[in-house]
Amino acid sequence: MKRTLAAISLVALALPATAWAATAFVTNEKEDSLSIIDTGRMAVVKTVKIGRQPRGILLSADKSKLYICASADDTIQVFDIASQSVVQNLPSGEDPETFALSPDGKFIYVSNENSNTVSVLDIDRKLVVAQFEVGVEPEGMAVSPDGKLAVNTSETTSMVHWIDTATHTVIDNTQVDQRPRVAVFSPDGKQLWVSSEIGGTVSVIDVANRKVIHSIAFAIKGVAKDKLQPVGIRLSADGKVAFVALGPANHVAMIDPQTFTVKSYILVGQRVWQMAFTPDEKQLYTTNGISGDVTVIDVARGAAIKSIRVGRYPWGVAIRP
Repeated sequence: MKRTLAAISLVALALPATAWAATAFVTNEKEDSLSIIDTGRMAVVKTVKIGRQPRGILLSADKSKLYICASADDTIQVFDIASQSVVQNLPSGEDPETFALSPDGKFIYVSNENSNTVSVLDIDRKLVVAQFEVGVEPEGMAVSPDGKLAVNTSETTSMVHWIDTATHTVIDNTQVDQRPRVAVFSPDGKQLWVSSEIGGTVSVIDVANRKVIHSIAFAIKGVAKDKLQPVGIRLSADGKVAFVALGPANHVAMIDPQTFTVKSYILVGQRVWQMAFTPDEKQLYTTNGISGDVTVIDVARGAAIKSIRVGRYPWGVAIRP
């Protein structure tokens, strides 16, 4: 018995520490591929060919699949994580770039850049159940935590469009700074954070009255103002910290959401675009398009700890527990 226990102990010690690590998935826009990263080892373990010009990426509600915007194919691809392959193509509109999943996991709200529309995709029925016009060059999509509202940002119109998910109609519009990109609801659903790439700000909007209540600006010593182009936004689940990717400024801003003040700037790769937390929110992964890598940020320290080489022009990132 002692020998058996000893043998078991040796086997346990031999198991890699990453056996239960989360997995990050990164879309590579100019390589038509998906990089799969073991977050424990912080290394790419596999690269898979997918549809043309992959951009937005989401984890399904049951965490068994990924939804991927194959923009040049005008489709939403379904990637099965177990088999590590594309198993289905779902309809969208023209040039789907980003999307958002309803809280119940049944619908995907798709931003179609070329047709200036938003599509509502019923996942189970594999059917677009609604499609309606928004502003020019729709980009960001988000759904409120209670599922009652969806929002879309239109780059050229510089507006946030508020959508009633029960009727699939636009019920209001909010003007923000030039070229809005990403929209994210706060965990409690009371605020909407919107990045404006050319305007160089993040607008914080009161969801109840749909008015801008604060504008966050950025300044980094030695970085030209026109390089400060906010894109990706991530807020922690407890609402205590926010991160904003600043595009060609090659930095991520760390923000106190209570005071809307920038606490620090973190140097990452070139043209930082989108971001995702690991499930425990101890790390933040950023996609850096020009340098073709992913930066891993230690959230507690507010510091970059690792650069991981991926494919050409990494765009989106999703992380599965």
